[in-house]
Amino acid sequence: MFIEATRRFTVLSSHLNPTRFTSDQPPFHLSGSVCSSGSDSETRLGDIKNRNSLRDDCVFCNIIRGQSHAVKLYEDDMCLCILDTNPLSHGHSLIIPKSHYPSIDTTPQSVVAAMCSKVPFISNAIMKATGCNAFNLLVNNGADAGQVIFHTHVHIIPRKAYDCLWNSESLLRRPLKLDDEKVSQLAACIQEQLLASDISQDSKNEDFCSSKS
Repeated sequence: MFIEATRRFTVLSSHLNPTRFTSDQPPFHLSGSVCSSGSDSETRLGDIKNRNSLRDDCVFCNIIRGQSHAVKLYEDDMCLCILDTNPLSHGHSLIIPKSHYPSIDTTPQSVVAAMCSKVPFISNAIMKATGCNAFNLLVNNGADAGQVIFHTHVHIIPRKAYDCLWNSESLLRRPLKLDDEKVSQLAACIQEQLLASDISQDSKNEDFCSSKS
C-alpha cells in the first residue's frame, strides 16, 4: 500500500516545481509554417492573443515567458516540449501549448491538433535516446483525474517491459456487455452530447464568417 500511495503522490505532484536546470544546447526549433497543424491566420492571431494573457501564477506560463528554467527538448510557434521535473520514467516529457488553457477540453481544436502532430516526431526521438521501444501518451484532465498544473499538457512516458509503472496494468478488466441496456443508453447519451456540441460549433463558425463578410 505504501508503494501504491507513493506512486499516486508522484503522479499528482509531478509538476509542482519548475525545473531549475537549463540545457547546454538550445531546444530543437522549427517554424510554425513547417510544423503546425491548421496554419490559418485566425489560428495564429488567436495564439498571439492568448500568449499575451499568460498567467503569472502558472508554472508553464512562466517557462514559456522564460521566467522559469526548464530543460527544453523542442520548440516551435505553437508548443514546447520539456523534460518532466519529477519523471515517472527516464525521459518522461511534456508537450505544452504556448497559450494558456486550463484543460484539454477548453483548448481549441487547432492547438490540440498542433500538439498531437508532434507526438510521433518527439516520441520517436525520446524512445531512441532512452533505449525504450514503447511509451504511454497521457493526459490528466481535471483534478479528479490527477491534474495538478491547470495548463493543458500531454505526457510522453517511455516504457520498458516489466517496469511495473502502473498498478492498473495488473488489474483484471470486466468485459463490456454489448447487449446491456445501460450500455446502449450510455452510447446514446454520448452521441446526443456530440451532436449538440457539433451544432454549437457550426453556429459559432457561421457567426464568425458572417462577421468577416
